[in-house]
Order: sequence, then C-alpha cells, then structure tokens
Amino acid sequence: MSVPAQQFLSTQQQNIENLISAQNHIFSGFEQLVNLNIKLFKSSLDEIAEKSQQVAGLKDVQQAASFATELAQPSAEKVLDYGKNVFEIISGVQKEITQLAEKQIADTQTQAADFVEQLAKNAPAGSESAVALVKSGLVAASNATDTVLKATRQAAELNEANVNAATGAVMKTAEQAAEVVEKNINRARNNAR
Repeated sequence: MSVPAQQFLSTQQQNIENLISAQNHIFSGFEQLVNLNIKLFKSSLDEIAEKSQQVAGLKDVQQAASFATELAQPSAEKVLDYGKNVFEIISGVQKEITQLAEKQIADTQTQAADFVEQLAKNAPAGSESAVALVKSGLVAASNATDTVLKATRQAAELNEANVNAATGAVMKTAEQAAEVVEKNINRARNNAR
C-alpha cells in the first residue's frame, strides 16, 4: 500500500473515532439530563405528598398565607437550580465537542501542511510561485480558523458569565419578593388582632 493511501486510511480512521467520541459525549449529556429529570420528578412526588399532608393540617387563613409563602421561595430556588444544572450539562458537552473539533481541525491543518510540503518536493521546476500561493492560502485558512475558534471560546465564556449573573439576580429578586410577602402577611396578622 502506498504512503498516500495509508495516510488516507489513517485520516478516515481518526475521523470515525472522533465521530464516535462526539456521539458518546452527546449521549452522556442526554443521559445526564434524563437522570436530572428523574431525580427532579422523584423529589417533586415526595414534596407533593409532604405538602398535601401539611395542607390538611391548616386551620385558618393566616396559616394558609404563611404556607403559600413557604411554597413560593423553594420553588423559585428549585427552578433556578434546575436551569443551572441543565446549563452546566449542556455547557460541559459543548466544551467536549469543541475540544474534539479543535483537535480535528489541528490534525487536518497538519495533514494539509504535510500535503503541501510533499507537493513542494515533487513540484516541477518553475512552479515555486504556485506552491507559495498554496502555502499562503493554507496559512490564511489556518489563521482564520484560529480566529473563529478563539471567538467561539470567548462567546461560550461570556454566555456562562451572563447565565451566572442572571441566576444571581433572579435569586436576589426572589428573596426580596419573599420578604415583601412575609412582611405583608405579618402586617395582615397584626391588623387582624
């Protein structure tokens, strides 16, 4: 078997391995999401059973209002926690796929550079300018790819920072709302006396 044929087969083998690895990462992320949802469903059923028993023991409007306040805050926290977990799983899969893509791109760039070098060695006399043009195009494409990958990484980091900031802001707002509701309930109790 000739060297180019061996290189071609080796490249195809790497491509298949990368594809399988990407599929495994995606499936792992899907599996994590399913497990997260199952865990949430189980805890929700347990909580519903517990809260149902508590509702049966309520005796007046004040207890019902206090109970409603207690229900609101943990629910908001759970929604935010769930969203954060989903984001972390998806972000993790995205990072793994990006790493695979970067490796694949680096391998392809190396193979292209090797090909151009072989082309240059076997090029007929007088074709130096054509080989130089191909090399220049390869360098430009490599630089463009590096720029795109860098921008993609920065966008992912910015997205993660924004999600964390938004989560913190929503939690603060939910806590403030719960405090306002609690103050109103206490005011209503005091006015009822």
